[in-house]
Amino acid sequence: MQQVAVVTFDGFNELDSFIASALINRCRKDGLEAFITTPTPVITSMNGVEVTGQRPMEFVTEADVVLIGSGVKTRDVVADDHLISRLPLDPARQLIGAQCSGALVLAKLGLLGSMPACTDIKTRPFVEAAGVTVLDVPFHTEGNIATAGGCLASQYLGTWVITRTLGDEAARGVLDYVAPVGENQETVDRALRAVHTGEAALS
Repeated sequence: MQQVAVVTFDGFNELDSFIASALINRCRKDGLEAFITTPTPVITSMNGVEVTGQRPMEFVTEADVVLIGSGVKTRDVVADDHLISRLPLDPARQLIGAQCSGALVLAKLGLLGSMPACTDIKTRPFVEAAGVTVLDVPFHTEGNIATAGGCLASQYLGTWVITRTLGDEAARGVLDYVAPVGENQETVDRALRAVHTGEAALS
């Protein structure tokens, strides 16, 4: 079983963490499973929804994939050296993705280097202030690192994880199932196009 840590902080955006984890967890039978991974046992979303974490933060060291979620307190997260120290990520052996303001966490960890990133409109100036070029696209990846910008781009982050671990056909099956009725092919094609365009952008 390949394991995915969806790192979710207090003040998180529900769309960011739950869409990606829900898509990935439709692949359990194929050996891929996601867990909401939190720094404290219970966290509260930006809209006041309390969630009990499925795994503690230390789970990131054993996960095959780590996705950093977004939220209204991400700047507080990157300012907390102790909290950041609990994320010893390794792109040599892990797939690492970030949703919206999660790009700030990757920048703080020094994982982006000269790689450009995607993020949301409100976070953009802070990511740029960290020395990272922000792209006007929803998804970008280089090697084992990916970023997505815009809440609903979390479907692209989930699709990326599935394609990289199980292949395009597995992603097609998941996307076809969750697509709005009558928009199946359009939804599948859009997600896969976003992911493969993001992979090929600088190749």
